[in-house]
Amino acid sequence: MAAGFPVAVFEDTVTVRAHGELDLVTAEALKHALAEALRHASPTRPVLVDFSQVTFCDSAGLNALITARIAAETDGTRICLTGLNHQVHRLLEVTGTLPLFTVNP
Repeated sequence: MAAGFPVAVFEDTVTVRAHGELDLVTAEALKHALAEALRHASPTRPVLVDFSQVTFCDSAGLNALITARIAAETDGTRICLTGLNHQVHRLLEVTGTLPLFTVNP
């Protein structure tokens, strides 16, 4: 577990299980979890961020994702998002950041 968000390392992925509200209060914890995940990730082992337990995400949460995406890009690592609710999906669409991530149902 990294800073409140569990990070699990598997053979083919590294999973971050986000939960609750991703906002100014929790964004730093999400950044730490994503950084931890990226330490174990590679071009053949992407980071999978599970949003199935996320109820809300604002610009601070989005910033944590974009920061991780920039760091991942330098190593050729993908960040995949799964379990997006309508609000999070819409946030990514409106901000034009949806194409930066692989989105799984």
